[in-house]
Amino acid sequence: MNPIVKIIIEAGPLIAFFLSNWLGGIFWATGIFMAATALALLLSWILTGKLAVMPLISAGFVAVFGVLTLWLHDETFIKVKVTLINALFGVVLLGGLFFGQTFLKYVMGEAIKMTDEGWRALTIRWGIFFLCIAVANEVVWRMVPTDTWVNFKVALLPVTLVFALSQAPMMTKHMIQDDPKTPN
Repeated sequence: MNPIVKIIIEAGPLIAFFLSNWLGGIFWATGIFMAATALALLLSWILTGKLAVMPLISAGFVAVFGVLTLWLHDETFIKVKVTLINALFGVVLLGGLFFGQTFLKYVMGEAIKMTDEGWRALTIRWGIFFLCIAVANEVVWRMVPTDTWVNFKVALLPVTLVFALSQAPMMTKHMIQDDPKTPN
């Protein structure tokens, strides 16, 4: 998939959430977020013929916690979703290492070839990152008004992108180079 299209599809629901919160409040934003997430999954499936695991899990959380938010008219559920999904990802990544599994390699291994040491380091870093986001979200949603929390939630996207880019030097260090083809 074209990288620009991929970013638009992945960021679209978050942008829709932010804009609809600004225009109509958290409950409108939650409904729009749910619809935009479903649309993003559909577009991803149409364009690639498959669904990635992490966006699919995220969409499940959006659906469950979005429905709870709207049905019970309690914004706590959509706020806690951020904590729970990031905690889940962090625990799964770090827990996998405990059992000798590098789940990031399963998710990204087709696109990136790294040493096992590199996959382990990357898994630890992402696991800790997700747990830090979970803790930060818990602190923020409990301490600030909802509109400020929405800004924090939207800021998580660029923070995540910066974190991902900051991993490039370590990943480069552990890259496995393909053997150059020898002419016949």
